[in-house]
Amino acid sequence: MKIITICGSLRFKDEMMKIAEKTELQGNCVITPIYPTAPDKDAYTTEEANMLDKMHKEKIKISDAILVVNIDNYVGSSTKSEIEFAKKLNKEIIYYTDIINNIDNEKEI
Repeated sequence: MKIITICGSLRFKDEMMKIAEKTELQGNCVITPIYPTAPDKDAYTTEEANMLDKMHKEKIKISDAILVVNIDNYVGSSTKSEIEFAKKLNKEIIYYTDIINNIDNEKEI
């Protein structure tokens, strides 16, 4: 079992929730980002957005690995900073595009 934090653009929210479910069903503990309930992520104030970013990095700190949901190889600036943060902490970086066949075949991460 690994503790894995999901990282990626919120445009992939639905995919991230499906990947989190499959990853957890494989016996991993999965930590996900906060998914905005408002129709627009810009509904957060700057202070709230900064706090959520800080909290997501705290999730990375307690994880063994991050799983980067990079649909069509897209990685935005926030996700890039999370990857760099995880690298500095020597966390395992798992890219969705690298494991898509494993997840589809229900092999373990």
